Amino acid sequence: MASSPDVIVIGAGVLGLCSAAELAARGHAVTVIDPGGANASAVAAGMIAPAIESLLEETTPERAALLRRARDLWPAFTETHGLRLHREGAEWRGDDAETAIVGLRSLGFKAEAVSGGLLTSEDWRVDVAATLAALKRVPGVSVVQARASRLSGAARRWRVEADDGRIWFTPTVVLATGAAAAVEGLPFEVAARVAAIQPIKGQLSYLAGLSTIAVIRTSGAYVVPADGGVVIGATMQAGQRNTDPDVEAARAQTALGLGLLEQTGSEGIVRVGIRGATPDGLPLAGPTEADGLHLALAPRRNGWLLGPLVARVVADGIEGAAPSPDAAALDPARFD
Repeated sequence: MASSPDVIVIGAGVLGLCSAAELAARGHAVTVIDPGGANASAVAAGMIAPAIESLLEETTPERAALLRRARDLWPAFTETHGLRLHREGAEWRGDDAETAIVGLRSLGFKAEAVSGGLLTSEDWRVDVAATLAALKRVPGVSVVQARASRLSGAARRWRVEADDGRIWFTPTVVLATGAAAAVEGLPFEVAARVAAIQPIKGQLSYLAGLSTIAVIRTSGAYVVPADGGVVIGATMQAGQRNTDPDVEAARAQTALGLGLLEQTGSEGIVRVGIRGATPDGLPLAGPTEADGLHLALAPRRNGWLLGPLVARVVADGIEGAAPSPDAAALDPARFD
């Protein structure tokens, strides 16, 4: 049996689901195809953190401004789709707090000194599990559990096959498969871009029964509120696809996190995800040379922050609208 939605999104991570929600809000019928199970977006803390991410990455003023603009899309996005946005800010701990404050202010972010560090109101967060679940329930979005195994066709007549034999036809496909291998049948140029995405293994730990009223970060660790506890993370191992937990790294990370909380606790539940990254750390988002084929891939460590921005770039590309000012920075062909 075959069906023909307006748009098929392959992948139900944050970029895929945000793109699906944006397209549905614009009146498109969207089917999301995903094999199910945890993905890199689910194994994340849900931070929307342009300020401290800019500090950690020693980023340029231009990149910091892009991250800030991406964050500023979140309030309207959450209102449109019935999501909850936490805006209590984030605390940075460390002996270099004064230098960090100067650095943040030079990038246009607000920051003030507090005991042991600094506080910025510029960084927000979402509850990961609740937000992913809500995005799957957006009217106009249908989520199908299946693994897309082959893509064929061209000129806005795409055939998507699942490994269980199901088939869909659509004029528009959005590839949002993270760091996964290229779907069979992709055009050569697109397959090459997917193959060039660098996998990054990341892990964090969930500890029940602990609490913090806001995000706390320091060099090498963070603590973020989570349902009934906290998450402490996160490691990043470039080039790794192995999803086995690194027990020693988890213990070291947890010790750092508990130090930030000034609390004691046992080892938590370790969660591992594989993220995708490009050379400049920004995702591949927007149309490709193949008519009707669009990308929403590889946001590195800022998938949650960049979700609505990627969704807007993808939806504008599908509708043939004038690209936003930030679309060029995410152009899938920029490394060609």
